Formats: sequence, structure tokens, C-alpha cells
Amino acid sequence: MNRRALEARDPAYAKVVPRDAATLIIVDRKGRQPKVLMGRRHASHRFMPGVFVFPGGRIEAGDRSMSVAGTLHPRAEQSLMARVSRPSAQRCRALALAAIRETFEETGILLGTKEYGPPERVPEGTWAAFRDRGVLPDLEALQVVARAITPPRQVRRFDTRFFAVDRTAIADEIEGVIGPESELVETAWVTLERAKSLDLIPITKVILEELEARIAQGFAHELPVPFYYQKRGRFMREEI
Repeated sequence: MNRRALEARDPAYAKVVPRDAATLIIVDRKGRQPKVLMGRRHASHRFMPGVFVFPGGRIEAGDRSMSVAGTLHPRAEQSLMARVSRPSAQRCRALALAAIRETFEETGILLGTKEYGPPERVPEGTWAAFRDRGVLPDLEALQVVARAITPPRQVRRFDTRFFAVDRTAIADEIEGVIGPESELVETAWVTLERAKSLDLIPITKVILEELEARIAQGFAHELPVPFYYQKRGRFMREEI
């Protein structure tokens, strides 16, 4: 039995509480077959070592105060507020910004717009790169395409919101972020079919299938948002 499976059964992780997290899927729809950006995690990571993922991670303090261009689409905000104990517009905004920031930290890609000049209010840390490059994160371009909670008895658990954005939302890119000692050791633009054949955790493949159906239906904000979680040992799916 592999290490991932052993960890999943370890009773020491029975009380791990899911933490809010956000992931961003960048979709290139220019060609005949849509492509997505996938990255392979470093093999030394304790959580999901060596597998292909979308960029993402947890909310950080600065995500609550970063300047933005545009607001979340009402449908995106609605789905982010569904089935949470303390829904708020601020929390929705922070999740969206976490997805954009994590994408930059892991890939060097800055998502947003340069039309309005650099952001006026920039927290310390990673967001300074957006000011230096004159990029304002654009929340209006983001769709919420899924939500999934890591099953119990895992070394880490996340309540992850999956955002998606068209590749045209890329405003700039910094080279040299990906490398053998980075969080993501490689990235690639791959077709959805190719992406599903990579070394993935099960939920990533499920989200790719959901994304494929969403694109076929027009890639619109108003489409249903699937929510995956485990209940009494059963894998559940509902729409929010």
C-alpha cells in the first residue's frame, strides 16, 4: 500500500478540520481542443507529492485587503456563500484573491488587467509584484466551477473552491518561478484528455470532467456549481 493510502487510514488524522482554500484553473479555448495549465508538485512534499495539480492554496492576510479591478460575478458570489457557516462578501473576495496570488507564487503568472495602472493599496509580500508590474487583479473574469472538501483522515484537509479563468486574463508573467526546487517543478498546457491521463488525485480528474462539461455548455457563469464531499463514507455530489 502506498504512503498516500496509509495516511488516509491513519487515525491520528481523524480530527483534522478542513481549511478554506482556493484553486485556479486557467483555460485556453483558442484551439479546437481546450487546454488547461497543470503543474507537477515537488516529490518531497508531504501532501500530494509528485502529482499534477492546479495552482492554489490557503487564504493569507493580505488577500483580504488587496486592491482589485471589478467585482465577482453575482453567481460566483452566490455559490461561494452557499453551505458555509459564516458567509460574507469579504470571504468570497479573499478566496478569489488567494487563487490569483497562489497562481502567481507557483507559476509566475499575473492575472488581471493593466488598463488602470498599478494597484493603489498593496499589502506587504507577494502582492508587491502586481504593483511593480502594474497589474490589478480582475475578479470579474473569474468563474466558480466547483467546490470539494478533502475526505476525513487525511494529513491535511481543505475546503477548496475551484475557480476558472480564460487564458486571455493573463496580464503578465515572470520567468524563473518553475524549477527543480520549486513547489511546482514543471508546468504544461495540456488538452483536457491529456490532463486526465496524468498522475492525479481522484478529485482533480473529477473536476477536469466537470470542467469539460462546462466548456461544452458555453463556459458561462450561470451554469451549476458541483459540490463534492464525503458523508458516512460515501462520495457525495450536489449543486450549489
